[in-house]
Amino acid sequence: MQKQISIFLLFLLCAFNSYSQDTLQEIKIQGSSKSLKKSYKLTTNTTTLTSKELLKAACCNLAESFETNPSIDVNFSDALTGTKQIKMLGLTSPYLMITEENIPSVRGASQAYGLSFTPGTWVESIQITKGAGSVVNGFESISGQINTELIKPISDIPFFLNVYGSTDSRFELNTHFNTKISDKWSSSLFVHGNTRVAKNDMNDDGFLDNPLAKQINVLNRWQYTNAKKGWVSFINFRYMNDQKQTGELNFDPDRDRGTTNYWGSEINTERFDVSAKLGYVFPDMPYQSIGFQNAFNSHDQNSYFGLNQYNIEQKSYYSNLIFNSIINNTMHKFSTGLNFTYDKYGEFVNVNDYSRIDNSVGAFFEYTYDNTENFSVVLGGRIDNHNRLGTFATPRLHVRYNPWEKGVLRFSAGRGKRSANVFAENQQLLASSRTFEFLDTKGKIYGLNPEIAWNYGLSFMQGFLFFGKSADVGFDFYRTDFQNQAIVDIMQSPQQVLFYNLNGKSYANSLQVEFNYEPIKRFNLRTAYKYYDVQTDYLSGTYQRPLQAKHRFFGNLGFETQILEEGKQWKFDYTLNWLGKQQLPNTSINPEVDRLPEFSPSFSVMNIQVTRSFSPTFEIYIGGENIGNYKQDNVILGNENPFGPTFDASIVYGPVFGQMYYAGLRFKIK
Repeated sequence: MQKQISIFLLFLLCAFNSYSQDTLQEIKIQGSSKSLKKSYKLTTNTTTLTSKELLKAACCNLAESFETNPSIDVNFSDALTGTKQIKMLGLTSPYLMITEENIPSVRGASQAYGLSFTPGTWVESIQITKGAGSVVNGFESISGQINTELIKPISDIPFFLNVYGSTDSRFELNTHFNTKISDKWSSSLFVHGNTRVAKNDMNDDGFLDNPLAKQINVLNRWQYTNAKKGWVSFINFRYMNDQKQTGELNFDPDRDRGTTNYWGSEINTERFDVSAKLGYVFPDMPYQSIGFQNAFNSHDQNSYFGLNQYNIEQKSYYSNLIFNSIINNTMHKFSTGLNFTYDKYGEFVNVNDYSRIDNSVGAFFEYTYDNTENFSVVLGGRIDNHNRLGTFATPRLHVRYNPWEKGVLRFSAGRGKRSANVFAENQQLLASSRTFEFLDTKGKIYGLNPEIAWNYGLSFMQGFLFFGKSADVGFDFYRTDFQNQAIVDIMQSPQQVLFYNLNGKSYANSLQVEFNYEPIKRFNLRTAYKYYDVQTDYLSGTYQRPLQAKHRFFGNLGFETQILEEGKQWKFDYTLNWLGKQQLPNTSINPEVDRLPEFSPSFSVMNIQVTRSFSPTFEIYIGGENIGNYKQDNVILGNENPFGPTFDASIVYGPVFGQMYYAGLRFKIK
């Protein structure tokens, strides 16, 4: 029986984890109960957020799951939709590969709102890797990779309930039902619903601070495990319908849509996903396995922003075949395989049709050497043929060295290539009076050539005792150099958006210094300083990337009381984010009332949460976001004349609304 269980665990990790054999090391060595985990033995610079970490904040969806983690920066994308945008290494989410159980998830049509389509209660853990990712998962990763692992049916509890409500009239309900059908089959049904029913205008600009919204999201998961014979499989069926309405307070879509009575917007998205993963471990060779991943999704968004119409439909199919084995012994491992991607876009911007079909087929090979003590290297490469990007190679390298106990030095380098979906990725610009113009027309994606970037990174982490208590300090530095970057130029004029390929230099330097300390038992301090030097050559000159703070500071305090026999416990969390000044888009030719300074002011945002557990099965939580009540001034330019030439709701550098408080409960049947 012990051998069978070992074979199953080995297979499960080899076949389905993001970083192939390298991730297997991380999972095995992590025995700590900490909610945020870093490994001294993993080759890549990866941080794992466990489900315990996700409970430190409201975490209503995946976009809101990174507030207590210093590796990811969270910002609002615009002043209307309430959508949160994430950044890593000073670069926005399109340069990240975002996967769900190792299958690409937030990409293409879902780039703007896709992170809000995964409820936080569904998530078992999140792995955040800085720098170039594994070639096993594709060629698009540039600044890093975020992989989300959902709760597994085999380990889920029979019933879970989460109820949430906030002072901005947002209400959510999450229920999980799980059943063991047989000794080999398990199934889970996740049901999520959220709504916002009241109109809020806390900054008195005549526009909704958050959209009126409704979402229904249902996921049915099936898991089959046969440890004796080495088989495991997952099958997922998912349906989501998301509706948002925003704009002026008096906007009525039945009356005012398509008119200039009042400015308004509706964003309605329907999505259907099916995925299947099948894996096999050779019973007599537990180091050898085969994994086969397949996924189909249909994403249909119908939307308008004032008089700008934007509709996009994407049908995608993804397939990945992975073979894992060793060379002579387990110090030398490799992964190899083939993958195929098909994307059919139906995209319409006002009267312009940008529909297209993208497809690619690729082969990869990744070699891992690990002496099991102080040195490991992962060297990978892939060759892909894409109907628009051509045939190209993608090399990736990761090296880890432990010079002494609890010290780890890492280096990574790699190349990424992607086609920029300029409208889907920049939908916030449609909420303005800007005109859109492509200056390059000879490329194969909107007339643009594909983006290419090289990413290099160096990191060091050292654990030690400070006054007899556990502490660690670390730093990392990453640089990304772009070629043919798709420039979204809002620096030339406040009435235009220009799209063109880079002609000059564009780079992103990211430096992060961390100090983490546990001065007393169950009391944790996290701090991080981040410096971003992100500059691009625009037609009008070289500027710091707009809406990117050069200096940021992060702090988090967490304390838990001792768990009593009845399961009673208190948990307290406090998070501080300080952002320095940010380069703002050019508004110099606007009338004075609709002009912004060259840089934004610096500001701080503070969040708190208190959780009371009454038993292992029941707890309540209350919390507050932006408790310092900071609000951006002049958040919507031209709000008095939203159909005039200066209207712009896309220039958001800070919170749109002030304090927000929430409460909720969690109930389990184990």
